[in-house]
Amino acid sequence: MTWTLSSSPAEFRAEAGDFLAAHPAENTVLLTLLDRLVAAAPELLAERPPGFGWWRAEPGAPVGGVFVQTPPSPPRFGLTPPAAAAELAALLRARGAELCGVGGGKAAAEAFAAAWGREAGVRVRVRVNERLYRLGELVEPSPAPSGRVRRAGAGDRELLVRWLGAFAAEIGGPARTDHAMAVDRRTAEGGLHIWEDEGRPVSFAGVSPVVAGMSRIGPVFTPPELRGRGYASAVVAAGSVHARTAGASEVLLYTDLANPVSNSIYRKLGYRPVEDCVVFDFG
Repeated sequence: MTWTLSSSPAEFRAEAGDFLAAHPAENTVLLTLLDRLVAAAPELLAERPPGFGWWRAEPGAPVGGVFVQTPPSPPRFGLTPPAAAAELAALLRARGAELCGVGGGKAAAEAFAAAWGREAGVRVRVRVNERLYRLGELVEPSPAPSGRVRRAGAGDRELLVRWLGAFAAEIGGPARTDHAMAVDRRTAEGGLHIWEDEGRPVSFAGVSPVVAGMSRIGPVFTPPELRGRGYASAVVAAGSVHARTAGASEVLLYTDLANPVSNSIYRKLGYRPVEDCVVFDFG
């Protein structure tokens, strides 16, 4: 078994692009990251070089496993056999890599985390258990909440930066994320949708650009004092329609398995489980 490592988005796309596109659900995060990194300015890549890897069972065999790392975030696996993930942990450790964690499909991430914990002698803990869902037939929320959906604009920037920070804190996300940059980029893409009731923003959902026929919903956030009124269901349904209208044959989203409410409402909208995923922190 062999891994090839690179810091070049173009090389990764040339070598692993077909594999990524052949499994768009399991590789959803990597497809989105790669699409963004290929378009990134060279000086941004030089300042904080990404890491890519693709695995083959033997030299010359088709690609059968992948990961991407965008520092300071930990590596994220796409579809990857557990044995290959454990092999990568040993390889990166031998090269002197310092990692804060790992994420991806449960079997691969667990195999990597176990191997890294042994190699590095560090404590491994679960940050979040997730479930990846795929939209089947969309079922509109019933009863429908009051209000309407609209695209986010420049005037929503301050609110969305605050909401995105609150969302990241709620899920235990990275503290150093530049939320303003993310809001600016996604607003420019037309990928942030706001549900407003009587002219007041009450919930929002992100919709990623369509890549390889795939679009992913998220993040989704409603302030705690406004929850339980159907706003999140409504904005996710509207975002799902937007994704399909934009050409997505696969509309996906992640939920935190510790949040039974979100898992329930997305199933009611027609989302069905694909796989369980996990994010580990290394102490």
